[in-house]
Amino acid sequence: MLANFLIGLREGLEAALVVGVLIAYVRRIGRHDVIQRIWLGVGLAVAVSLSLGAVLTFGAYGLSFEAQELIGGALSLVAAAFVTWMIFWMLRTARDLSGQLRSHVNRHLDGSGWGLVLVAFFAVGREGIETALFIWAAVQATGETTFPLLGAAGGIGVAVVLGYLIYRGTLRIDLTRFFTWTGAFLIVVAAGVVSYGVHDLQEAGVLPGLRALAFDVSGIIPPSSWYGTLLKGTVNFSPATTWLEAIAWACYVVPVLTVFIVTARRQRARPRTAAPAGAAVADTAAAASTPPSSTADRAAAPAQGASS
Repeated sequence: MLANFLIGLREGLEAALVVGVLIAYVRRIGRHDVIQRIWLGVGLAVAVSLSLGAVLTFGAYGLSFEAQELIGGALSLVAAAFVTWMIFWMLRTARDLSGQLRSHVNRHLDGSGWGLVLVAFFAVGREGIETALFIWAAVQATGETTFPLLGAAGGIGVAVVLGYLIYRGTLRIDLTRFFTWTGAFLIVVAAGVVSYGVHDLQEAGVLPGLRALAFDVSGIIPPSSWYGTLLKGTVNFSPATTWLEAIAWACYVVPVLTVFIVTARRQRARPRTAAPAGAAVADTAAAASTPPSSTADRAAAPAQGASS
């Protein structure tokens, strides 16, 4: 449940920041007429994400056990790849998220601004699709439905509140630090999803070694115990793990986490020319309520980063 909460929180906060920057910027430059286009793109992105979740949940019914395991294993690996890409993308772009979005908006403001539907759709849809894939993989791994969904919904709800407070300028948080710490934890979670995906492919007969166990600590950590459930729900730990699962876990988490730590340190060592954490979103939102004449010069200024 904690892992799904963090996924919902991370992805929801990214989407909330994107929407906040888009709406605040078009208000700042006096294009209130295109705000509905942005919300239309957001609505379409949410609809596509929910549809994907429904397809993943109900689409495998009627298939053989091997086919279900094959699809589940493949999609688990895809989900882990998506989340890994998302983690590194946000690590690189957190400082200039606002600037990148403003650039996209400026390219699609001609005429009635219908291009902003696509900007909002792709920006929010990416987060929604990643969330749907990863939560589905977590549901498959834990065998639970209610708690993972509740955790994800809770994370998204908290993200919406935080995004609104940042947009209003009420709250400022160190987004770079937030995405760094949650990213490190989610790499461990994604490693568990990779391991579970390998297990599914073993059960489907695609990969060998289903009966070759690296360890079996079911007697020490019973799967039905509260701590066994906690480990399963947070990092997808399996008390009975095959050699291939263990190797896949190690081959993922060691290099990915190492590269992540090195990249994070390099990012923090860069000269801090951006605004304080969360300032770009908050300042853009605050400027939206001031007269256009007093913000015209600032609108043309170089975009600040979403965090420091």
